[in-house]
Formats: sequence, structure tokens, C-alpha cells
Amino acid sequence: MVAETLYVISVAAERSGVHPQTLRIYERKGLIEPARTTGGNRRYSDADISLLQRIAELTASGMNLIGVKRILDLERQVARLEAEIQHLHERWPQGSRAERSRTELVPLRQSVAVYARKRK
Repeated sequence: MVAETLYVISVAAERSGVHPQTLRIYERKGLIEPARTTGGNRRYSDADISLLQRIAELTASGMNLIGVKRILDLERQVARLEAEIQHLHERWPQGSRAERSRTELVPLRQSVAVYARKRK
């Protein structure tokens, strides 16, 4: 197993383009949860740095931190639901076939409706 690379706050700040004090604010606001050493020092992963870059992107677009938190929460929720759907498709492949059949029928229904209107 490969150990994950972790960065001290100064390196994480430099890599993400965010001031170290801003990282502390983001943590207090619940936007990010860096790992901690036994001594309590923050350690940021590559995933944390990507998240910091996403936060910077959203704030640069004019969004406040409450809005950023809401967007991040919704993105996590969507990812969790997509993973759950994928899991269900893997667990019940016949359900996937049924879903594909259902979605394939929708255009057929629309075609039938158009054809029926033309015949009248």
C-alpha cells in the first residue's frame, strides 16, 4: 500500500494559491477537514488541495462562503447518490436492463404519439 502524501499548511497554501490564514478560516467554517498529527498540526492531502482550489474557484466567481459550503455539500450528495445508483446497478443487473428498456420506450411512446396525431 502506498502512503498518501500529506503537506504542512504552508505547502498546502502555496499549492492551492490560498493564504494559510484563509485555510484556517475554511476549516472553522466547515469547508475542509485536514488530517491532524498527534501534536495537532494540520496535514493536507492532494484531495484537500483540489478541494481548496475548487473553493477558490467558487469564491472568485463571487460566491460567499455559505454558498460555497452549500455547493460543496450538494456536490458530495450527488457523488454519493451516483455511487449508490452504480452499486444498485451492479447488484441487480436485471434492474439496469429494465431501466434501459424503460428509457428506450420513452422515444417510442413519443413517436407513437406523434404518429397518432398525424393520422387524425
